[in-house]
Amino acid sequence: MGAALRRIQLGSALSAFGLGFTVPYLYVYVAQVRDLGAGTAGVVLAVFAMAALAVLPFTGRAIDRRGPLPVLVVASIVASLGAAALGLSSDVTAAVLSAAVLGAGTAVMQPALATMLVWCSSTATRTRAFAMQFFLQNLGLGIGGLVGGQIVDTSRPETFTLLFLIEAAMFVVLGVIASTVRLPRTPSFSDATDARPTDGSKAPGGLRALLSHRAMVQLCVLGFVLFFACYGQFESGLAAYGTEAAGIQPSTLGIALAANTAVIVVAQFVVLRLVERRRRSRVIASVGLIWAFAWIVAGYAGLGHGSQTMATAAMISTYALFGLGESMLSPTVAPLVADLAPESMVGQYNSAFALCKQLALAVGPAVGGPMGATLHGPYIVTFVLFSLGITVLALRLGRRLTPVQDQPSIETVPSKVVAVSLPETEPVVASAVTTS
Repeated sequence: MGAALRRIQLGSALSAFGLGFTVPYLYVYVAQVRDLGAGTAGVVLAVFAMAALAVLPFTGRAIDRRGPLPVLVVASIVASLGAAALGLSSDVTAAVLSAAVLGAGTAVMQPALATMLVWCSSTATRTRAFAMQFFLQNLGLGIGGLVGGQIVDTSRPETFTLLFLIEAAMFVVLGVIASTVRLPRTPSFSDATDARPTDGSKAPGGLRALLSHRAMVQLCVLGFVLFFACYGQFESGLAAYGTEAAGIQPSTLGIALAANTAVIVVAQFVVLRLVERRRRSRVIASVGLIWAFAWIVAGYAGLGHGSQTMATAAMISTYALFGLGESMLSPTVAPLVADLAPESMVGQYNSAFALCKQLALAVGPAVGGPMGATLHGPYIVTFVLFSLGITVLALRLGRRLTPVQDQPSIETVPSKVVAVSLPETEPVVASAVTTS
């Protein structure tokens, strides 16, 4: 990694570290520590998600017009203010407004960071850059959660205020680090297109151009299913199913989440070696099969009538299998979004994919929570089918990708033609490359 990329990764990891301080304890803080009730806590969590949905449609244009760096700095300041305000909130109005500000700031940070990674990497190195970001973010979240757990005390609200202030400080640190990054004048986006306009012109295209790009639309649909079937169930449907159907203790859920993070941290670079020279579409399709097996293991935990020890082990294994799939997705999906983006629209493509992710995270708990708590058999069958749907969608997407987009490692092999994916309303560009 170059100096710019190292600083981006460091800032991303520190912001994840700050988030880890508060994310596991947000519900407890609002409902119990501030004594605002479970209803208010639910509203705060919903507002946090809805704020992201409100700002993401405008984020991509801002990134492509102004560049990701100023957008990231502003977002980090907004997120810092929201975190500090939430830590000092003692009534419903203040908590809801603070959650909206925090949710908006953190939502904008992700596509801005992703775009900066794109600018500082090439098609050949982008896979490893995004894998490293995912690894460091999970490591930061895990460490932040562990350290935060040693600080919090539900009988002392000031301990939670300290957590939010630490989170706010980490966002400020991210902004400071980002402001020292010197992005390349000519980003290496791909061999035939640039990641941003070089003449100061506004980014062309927009929503219509993105929707006309069938490969990107298919990837967005696939992304929604991926996040709906995994992340959207972690703290809602799967947790409810584990405690109600499998009868595991709530504390075991913490162990299961720790197993998920541990698998990601341990397996990430081993998995990277295995997948970076394989077709992205087939790697994603394999994730669908792994997750289908994970849901079958969860089905055994709740419906298999085995011992409590076996049920507990099965639920922990389910979370671990999800982690294995996640480590396979990090070097494939996010770089693919960047490689699909035409000239000057990388920010809009990153934001569109982030919006699909956020929609899945909003819909997933609403659908999975009630099913996991009451409809145990149908819940497992539904998400086994969703996981198999991931495999089908990934293989169909592979038919729309160019060879280099599906398998970037072949770009290092001399080729006579380099194809570039553009929305179907625009002509496909091909450039001849002569070799001596």
